[in-house]
Amino acid sequence: MVAESEHVLVTGGAGFVGSHLCERLLREGHRVTCMDSFATSDPDGVAELRRHNGFTVLEHDVTRSFPDLGDTRLVLHLASAASPRDYLRLPIETLETGALGTRNALAFAQRHGARFLLTSTSEVYGDPLEHPQREDYWGNVNPVGPRSVYDEAKRYAEALTMAHHRQHGTDVAIARIFNTYGPRMRADDGRMIPNFISQALAGEPLTIAGSGNQTRSLCYVDDTVSGLLALARSTLTGPVNIGNPRELPVWQVADEIRTLTGTASTVRQIPGAVDDPRRRCPDISLAQRELGWRPGVTLREGLRRTIAWFAAGSGAAA
Repeated sequence: MVAESEHVLVTGGAGFVGSHLCERLLREGHRVTCMDSFATSDPDGVAELRRHNGFTVLEHDVTRSFPDLGDTRLVLHLASAASPRDYLRLPIETLETGALGTRNALAFAQRHGARFLLTSTSEVYGDPLEHPQREDYWGNVNPVGPRSVYDEAKRYAEALTMAHHRQHGTDVAIARIFNTYGPRMRADDGRMIPNFISQALAGEPLTIAGSGNQTRSLCYVDDTVSGLLALARSTLTGPVNIGNPRELPVWQVADEIRTLTGTASTVRQIPGAVDDPRRRCPDISLAQRELGWRPGVTLREGLRRTIAWFAAGSGAAA
């Protein structure tokens, strides 16, 4: 357990999930260092947080050795390109962040005797042959396809985290995050929710990749943050799935966004992405049993909040 006002390092802290995590930690009274290279994020994403005396932003590439940041009790390692658009644009950087960045973050945690939490991903399951996905499923991943730079970076990061734990006794935890959405996603992120919302607010067709029958399970960012902190504050090593077990086809998500925005936009199909998973849904029994965690924000409520945020930023009416 990290006591109030103790120092927490969040790598990738200016990103979508990272900024929400930093905000929650500051509200709880912690001192937070946000480390980010801003390769896929914007300093403006944490501009409001700079008003807190306990918040520090450090521009730094995690693939380089970490500077001395003083006593640190918790390291939350989120640094990574996360959207297909970003990791396909930065393939080698994504792999190096998963390998060298995780190595440096683990070494830093070991030096300080800090608990280390790796934010891994449901993508380690690939295009799963088991459904829903449990933590003991090893996955069905194409190691040489275009998405492999992200999938294998996270799989390697998990292996390195466990090797550090076994060899050095580092206190570690692994969270496998499923699709997360909410305010502060970039409009040009390339992922489904910001794409659909931006298109709906602009009155453009909502573009569905593939048939639209492929499924996703969507977890609102506040719930994801609660799950990550519950794991960080436990003694569990994991891996632990953090996601929403409600599974929906992509076309239904598009229809819900069209309804909530009141748009007249139509739906247009485009070619599907290579190695795009056909089904994605977490088994969260472990998180429920060991952490007492499950998501609480409904999809409709989460989408309302997210649409309102996008609408405010674009000047559109929803």
